Amino acid sequence: MEVVRSNNGVTLRQLLVAIGKPLVELCTPEADPRVCGVAILDPDDEPGSYQQDLVLVIGARGREAARFVRAAARRGAAVVAVKEAPAELAAVAREAGIALLGVAPRMRWDQVETVVRQVLDAAALSEGSDEEPGDLFVLAQTLAALTGGSVSIEDAGNRVLAYSRSDDEVDELRRLSILGWEGPRSYLALLREWGVFERLRSGEEVVRIDEHPELGIRRRLAVGIRAGAQHLGTIWVQEGREAFADRADSALLGGARLAAVHLLRHRSEAGRPRNELVAGLLDGKANPDLVAGQLGIDPAAACTVVGFAVREREPDQPVHELHRADMLSVVSVHMASYRKGALVGASGSRVYAVLPDEPGLASLVADVARVLERRTGVRVQAGIGSPVPTLHEVPGSRAEADRVLGAMGEANAVATISDLRAEVLLGETLSLLHGNPDLRDPAVASLVAHDEERGTELVPTLLAYLDAMGDVGAVAASLHVHPNTVRHRIRRAGQVSGIDFGDPRERLSCHLQLLLAVTTVTTYNAIRG
Repeated sequence: MEVVRSNNGVTLRQLLVAIGKPLVELCTPEADPRVCGVAILDPDDEPGSYQQDLVLVIGARGREAARFVRAAARRGAAVVAVKEAPAELAAVAREAGIALLGVAPRMRWDQVETVVRQVLDAAALSEGSDEEPGDLFVLAQTLAALTGGSVSIEDAGNRVLAYSRSDDEVDELRRLSILGWEGPRSYLALLREWGVFERLRSGEEVVRIDEHPELGIRRRLAVGIRAGAQHLGTIWVQEGREAFADRADSALLGGARLAAVHLLRHRSEAGRPRNELVAGLLDGKANPDLVAGQLGIDPAAACTVVGFAVREREPDQPVHELHRADMLSVVSVHMASYRKGALVGASGSRVYAVLPDEPGLASLVADVARVLERRTGVRVQAGIGSPVPTLHEVPGSRAEADRVLGAMGEANAVATISDLRAEVLLGETLSLLHGNPDLRDPAVASLVAHDEERGTELVPTLLAYLDAMGDVGAVAASLHVHPNTVRHRIRRAGQVSGIDFGDPRERLSCHLQLLLAVTTVTTYNAIRG
């Protein structure tokens, strides 16, 4: 099963730098092929196609793995990894024309796969974009000014992506890193021996590396670039003639978070042309007939739009970007298995699917939402728009899916407008009131101000009274006060505001404006996506 691919890949020795001894050992030291993918070969499975892959042979050790080494080589693999690889197996690998890695018995296969995937992910991020180096060079230069040092930004495979220009003196390590676009292997081995890489990969902290004059290496600061538990790379700062700035640590932490967002956005844009077509269709900015022609679908087919959103109370931007990328990947796979012509794309923080409207759609969407929750560890909700007769009406179905998502409470995982019509209507009305302050009655604002100035509770009592349609007993019970207290507060609210609660229109207007006053407005703005 293939996990990830990079067009250009990385060399095997770059992978070894990331994994390192004693966890893995190159048993064919003369070999240094490029690795573009990682795959798992289980002895119970039929071998697949492994063009330029690193193949992890699980379930077969030592000499018994010989036939799997040959099978992987025949199918185009660049490297094969085996636990407890004896010298005889290395001879088999040489004869088959494939590199062999020996993996320590104590190392789990998922650990190997994770590190290789991270290195290949980083390689994929740096391919095919003219924007990334410029953006990262600007970030490196900014961090140099804030830290007082010379900055370089590396990917998970220790390849230099960008660096700051500096009039300061640079040490041998920085010179070799920039000239070779990769850290010198001898120093990387020392960093691993000192536990620096482990600390950079395991948490968000600034690591200080002491000066080593005997190696020609100056003092450094380093911080890992992370998104959740995923390691994306590292920012290094070499000290110059002057000491680091007082706030160098906090500047590095902020820089790492910005770098993470940047790198993750590039990952999500790997399929950008198709995503742009789908996003244009959803926004109504692309010609539906043109989109249909380029994507090979029928523009006259009936369809519906499903919107997926992650609900994070205090979203961390890099983690949010990672969740969005995960959503795009998972939704794409599931919807493609549902219908060949399914369209999936992202717009803003949400992911959308354009699908045929068929029985069982809600059940499929609920399954996808559950998978996303397990993968991201956070709440995922889906809003289903109404069916439309052709691709030309897709923006209308998308707008309705957004309204449903905006009106969904904590209890809902999947909903349509028929499930939440009252909530959607209320949300749209409050959004209108929020955007048009000239429509609001100053009398309601006076009630809110009265409570704030005097510490009274006229607004919550009046809102409960209106919600209960004037049932004083129910209001008293919900507020844990005497019914006479409720009656007194309602009379007082009328005196303060001048609102006639006997007039149904004034009562409705007051009710809506009180809801707006006590409800988080952004909840209703979210209705518009």
